[in-house]
Amino acid sequence: MEDDRYKTIARPSSEVLFKDRKSKFFAQAFPIQSEDEVKPIVEELRKKHHTANHVCYAWQLGEKEHSYRANDDGEPNNSAGMPIYGQIQSFDVTNVLVTVTRIFGGTKLGVGGLIQAYRAAAQMALEDSKIIEKTLTTKFQLRFGYPEMDKVMRGIKQRGLDMVSQKMEMDCELIISVRESEAEQTQQFFEEMQHVRIKKME
Repeated sequence: MEDDRYKTIARPSSEVLFKDRKSKFFAQAFPIQSEDEVKPIVEELRKKHHTANHVCYAWQLGEKEHSYRANDDGEPNNSAGMPIYGQIQSFDVTNVLVTVTRIFGGTKLGVGGLIQAYRAAAQMALEDSKIIEKTLTTKFQLRFGYPEMDKVMRGIKQRGLDMVSQKMEMDCELIISVRESEAEQTQQFFEEMQHVRIKKME
């Protein structure tokens, strides 16, 4: 995939159920923007499934540099969180949290069985998700006098840029959004225009 594109999910998946020897594994995927969103979601699931023994999960954040965490919530080491995380990697999605809530059915599954069950449940949740591709963008502010308007608008159209906002007075100000991979050329393009000031927005 190109450097300035990444995949995530559009909205929370529905809750899916995987069963193994009477144990129930309820799985769901959620889009998240920060680690702070994880705890409230997990607590909500504990309330919803108050008889659950474990709410295990994994998340991944970041469009280029990824950070992640996997949590076994009392299951044997690496038998739950990592298999869930493995599915996030295999679907190549980020800014996502996948939870699997287990209600014990009375039969122990062993570590191998658990790994398989958590992996299968996480996979079902991600298969149920609407996966979308997003593009990283950079915003620029353009300032120019009214006489430059035509030239600037032509440039925007020609380069297929998105306009985020505009103020059209004697002194005009536009905010444009540009694909990250095209940001440098776009900045250069407008810098070469006379009487047009361009500034990258943080």
